[in-house]
Amino acid sequence: MGRLNLQAVHALAERAGIGAAREIVPLAGGANNRVARLDTETDSYLVKSYFRHPDDPRDRLGAEYAFSQFAWNQGVRCIPRPVACDMEAGLALFEFIAGTSLAGCTIGRAEVDQALAFFRGLNRSSKEPDAARLPRASESCLSLNDHFHTVSRRVERLQNIAGEADVDRAAAVFAADLAAAWERIQAKARATAASSCLPTEPPLPAGERCLSPSDFGFHNAIRAADGLLRFIDFEYAGWDDPAKLICDFFCQPAVPAPIEWFDGFAGSVANAFPSSGIHVARASLLLPVYRVKWVCIMLNEFLPVGGRRRGFSGTPEELDARKTTQLAKAKAALAMLQLHSPVSSQLCTRKVA
Repeated sequence: MGRLNLQAVHALAERAGIGAAREIVPLAGGANNRVARLDTETDSYLVKSYFRHPDDPRDRLGAEYAFSQFAWNQGVRCIPRPVACDMEAGLALFEFIAGTSLAGCTIGRAEVDQALAFFRGLNRSSKEPDAARLPRASESCLSLNDHFHTVSRRVERLQNIAGEADVDRAAAVFAADLAAAWERIQAKARATAASSCLPTEPPLPAGERCLSPSDFGFHNAIRAADGLLRFIDFEYAGWDDPAKLICDFFCQPAVPAPIEWFDGFAGSVANAFPSSGIHVARASLLLPVYRVKWVCIMLNEFLPVGGRRRGFSGTPEELDARKTTQLAKAKAALAMLQLHSPVSSQLCTRKVA
């Protein structure tokens, strides 16, 4: 348990008024952070210690805690209740929710409907003054050019993979193949945008932006004892493009959302905004773009900061094993992307008014 600053954890529990910590139990599963269950005489809480590094200045703790407080104060109850935080120590306390991962589960209408209910609950209150104080989401994109440039930067970073291990050399070769594929996919997306009258600029106006949990998907959900889902991990949350939320939801590979739900999900999200048709068209256009982004994310372990972040919550041996696994997944995902086109009846094959 030496990984956590136990003195700071005990001090935070005392300030939160939850009683003395009877036991602090490390938990597995935190890919980017250190997590533990804190038991008092009467209840249990989740302790989260956030990764920090000078080369990655994102305020994960601040973003997650502010987002969780806002959502909870607006009556959203499908998330853990935020209890207390210590910005200086990089710690937060949340309600501990016992439950099971959705990994290996069949995702159906009930799960998709609960995800949509979460989205609607957040954005029903998006005009509240407290909502305006929330930051933009990490890596938020507000124009089509933003989306293209963001993925291009991720692809470019992978061209600098270093290391003498066989897996590092193999990843460097694959990164070159990925760059070539990305050029073809980006060119096709830009051509489709032009033929469909979807402008690449300017950014979406404020009224067309959404409050996004970011990294939104069933990989960041657990099924609680009551059978309902609780959504977790909002370190990158904030204001964003609805199309990005939709695409990320269907591109995250850990617990895939079946693509047959794409049209219905996209339409339901888009209906929260004045220009609903534009959002559906943009999401359809961007789906293959985000497939490439998620191939890049699978290779984060090969980047300096990504490797350090994973090392923060695991051992060097675990990192090496994960590299091998993630490279295999990335290769399979790119092969699938090149073999199949997105399955959506809403693809931008007509001009958008």
